[in-house]
Amino acid sequence: MTPVNGMDRRGLLRGGVTAAALAALGPLDALGARTAGAAPLAKLSASPDYGPLYPVKDAATGLELLRLPRGFEYVSYGWTGDVMSDGVRTPGAHDGMAAFRRPDGLVSLVRNHERGGYTGAFTTPAYNPAATGGTTTVVFDPDAGEFLGSWATLSGTIRNCAGGPTPWGTWLTCEETTEIGPDGTRHGYVFEVPHTGKGDPRPLRQMGRFSHEAVAVDPATGIVYLTEDATPSGLYRFLPATPGELAAGGVLQMLVIPTGDGSSYSTYADGTGTEYRELTWVTIDNPDYAPGEVSPVRQGAAKGAAVFRRLEGAWYGNERIYVVSTSGGPAGQGQVFEYDPAAERMRVLFASPDATVLNNPDNICVSPRGGIVLCEDGSSGEYLHGLTTDGEIFPFALNQVVIPAGGVPGRSVPAGDYSGSEWCGSTFEPRNGNWLFVNVQSPGITFAITGPWRRGSL
Repeated sequence: MTPVNGMDRRGLLRGGVTAAALAALGPLDALGARTAGAAPLAKLSASPDYGPLYPVKDAATGLELLRLPRGFEYVSYGWTGDVMSDGVRTPGAHDGMAAFRRPDGLVSLVRNHERGGYTGAFTTPAYNPAATGGTTTVVFDPDAGEFLGSWATLSGTIRNCAGGPTPWGTWLTCEETTEIGPDGTRHGYVFEVPHTGKGDPRPLRQMGRFSHEAVAVDPATGIVYLTEDATPSGLYRFLPATPGELAAGGVLQMLVIPTGDGSSYSTYADGTGTEYRELTWVTIDNPDYAPGEVSPVRQGAAKGAAVFRRLEGAWYGNERIYVVSTSGGPAGQGQVFEYDPAAERMRVLFASPDATVLNNPDNICVSPRGGIVLCEDGSSGEYLHGLTTDGEIFPFALNQVVIPAGGVPGRSVPAGDYSGSEWCGSTFEPRNGNWLFVNVQSPGITFAITGPWRRGSL
């Protein structure tokens, strides 16, 4: 069956989308309803609930590193080069991250470091002792608003970009590469890191070797959905032999959008409201491919699987899997897909009409209050964007990290303007969502942001 243009809620649009109708939808649903068949969406200059952005001083350094709405505050921690609790210096290139609630009421943050090169692992255990990427874990007290410590948890990997949390309390960290190390070690895998200790340096090979980006786990089935940051890329799922025990192996599959002749379907230019029905999956016969062999995406496409442009962020919620294509859509500025695993249907909830609305979204996370945070990885300022529960996009935070001449006392980050660096790893504190944690990749800083969240949908 070929994709269908249109949405089930189009009748709402013909009659005018009322505020009450939009409020009854989730934020991504509301965004799709607001944009399908309607005039191009304009990005709000400021949140109607939180207001415009102003420079705010960091509680740790006194520097105005971020712009936020009035009433919001933040504290920085874990700068590149800071000595951690285990004596290891914090590696740079902070990226994907997830927050886990601990039994003692504290929060563990497992944080990626998207480092390349082969000058040596920064900790043990290490998959490849020469490789410099990996993960660290940070502990935060949400009641006191204080970071308490951090330590290295996995290294010997390359370009740990994103990943995702599991329902059983681990972080799946993903290598966004398929390069081969100087000693012949193959990279391009997923690794599992418990939020309570050290990671497992054994790659989950049956989850595939490709340019991994993010994962989202369906807690009802234990199925892991995986994105691939490449063009062409596939949307994959991993069917574990034993749910919750990924190291026990399983089967990797790639999504098929049916076509009349059984050929591979391209989603590259699909706009808001495009629907895909009667979806199926094909098995990837050789997920851990070697040099000279056929890559997983080519294997899947040869069997009729669909291809995408740069699939990046992924998130599970509302019994759905949400996936971001950073450069898909008619304008090449990004798409947000919603996949319903029970009905085997998917749709484009939103395709950005131009860069002024949404400029190449990357990571995605959801607030306990229903709103969505989108991390832009574009070229027009580096914003964290909020998405309201009635489907409006607004700027929530702006990176304005500038380190003055002479640097910051007690820190080794050199002076410079880092305001062009991307946001990464947004994730809310899991107990009540009072804190939003997020990274600025360069110079490598973790922020904890709090404020009057309940004034709006974030």
